[in-house]
Amino acid sequence: MTERFFAPQAWLDGAWAQDVLLSVGPDGCWSGLQPGASAAQAQGALRLAGPVLPALVDAHSHAFQRAIAGLTERAGAAGSSDDFWSWRDRMYSVARRITPDQLEHIAAWLYAELLAGGYTQVCEFHYLHQPTDAAGGDPLAMSMALVRAADRVGMGLTLLPTLYMRAGFGATGLRDDQLRFAATPDSLVRLVEGVQAAFRDLPGVNLGLAIHSLRAAGLPAMQELAAWAGVRQLPVHIHIAEQTQEVQDCLAHTGQRPIEWLLNNLPVNAQWNLVHATHASPSELQAVAQRGAAIVICPSTEANLGDGVFDYPAYAAAGGNWSIGSDSHVARSWPQELCLLEYSQRLALRRRNVAARPGGSSAAALMEGALAGGQAASGLALGPIALGKRADFLVLDAQSPALLGVPGAQTLDALVFSSPQVPPIQVYQGGQLRIDGSQLCRPGAKPGLREQLAQDFARTMGELWA
Repeated sequence: MTERFFAPQAWLDGAWAQDVLLSVGPDGCWSGLQPGASAAQAQGALRLAGPVLPALVDAHSHAFQRAIAGLTERAGAAGSSDDFWSWRDRMYSVARRITPDQLEHIAAWLYAELLAGGYTQVCEFHYLHQPTDAAGGDPLAMSMALVRAADRVGMGLTLLPTLYMRAGFGATGLRDDQLRFAATPDSLVRLVEGVQAAFRDLPGVNLGLAIHSLRAAGLPAMQELAAWAGVRQLPVHIHIAEQTQEVQDCLAHTGQRPIEWLLNNLPVNAQWNLVHATHASPSELQAVAQRGAAIVICPSTEANLGDGVFDYPAYAAAGGNWSIGSDSHVARSWPQELCLLEYSQRLALRRRNVAARPGGSSAAALMEGALAGGQAASGLALGPIALGKRADFLVLDAQSPALLGVPGAQTLDALVFSSPQVPPIQVYQGGQLRIDGSQLCRPGAKPGLREQLAQDFARTMGELWA
């Protein structure tokens, strides 16, 4: 059965259209888009309460790191440095201890927050493979905790089991505090097949694969995994060039920069998503764009960790494909990520509207870029409000403080660049209501789902940090 919606204003083809009749087919994808619809044509359609935007893909997530958001913001002792590597040691304190039940509670609350922040699909870069003793040795325990969490709240999930074999360039194995991350190409293939068999009846879940980083695996293992993913057309993700130290180590061990080495040694193509690429040279960015690969930019995490500033102008000039991710989840809404991406460029370059095309809107250019990269990251037909794409969309409150009185043509600009943040009043995935005000609307869920998720999350945080 086709569902019909009427939007007073909707974002189509990179601009606002008025009086739009939207139709969703039985497969949950857009089957009809009619701007300028008359009252008679819209008769019987559900009238939406405000401007409509497409939802975005959160292209990079480590769900368990939601448990440390806000808890790593104190400096170390006098004389010590505080950087990504010291933050990583603090992050490991949770990674070593978290159980499958605790991960499910953390992830379910996070995914509810991400839905409320305008995301409808999350790409989970998952390397907590080895279960705790409490899981009874089930190799699928941690993965299935994430699947259950996403299904519980109605979040789409692209699970990315991750190759992690060594502690760094030249190392022969993992550190003691990394043993939980251990995986080989064979173990990941078994994990993917096991999870696929287990969630056969959950249409909101799909899989890809990830390589943690160049420092975490050798070339033969990466080639084996890339070949397996290539045959099956699965998305492949990899952390790369996030830290200057990583670039220096790669140069010392290989004689090449990380992205340079990756492109010279692996079959990087449109299935590949390079996470961060913060310290990429202009020639590397040009080469990534030429291969058709995408870059996943994580502005809030890159700022929080002091990573550096991605060279957005060079990559945009090359016509590169990109998406955004919330990564460590210090921010959990896409307007905030897009705002930080633009502001980081303004601070670095000391000029305004860096992302905007001549005469155009920065918010529009950023929105269109992030939408285009979502399909590559997720491996699904997601993105703009367009025929054949999954009908994932947000309804905004035009009377909210940041949007009140704003001309309709500049609604998106105010959403991204004016405070306070504007949460959507409704979120739809595949044409089905997922967020309605402050309530989660998962079919079959018991009343008070959000409150139960909050209680589970708070209890788990107490257990982890008692």
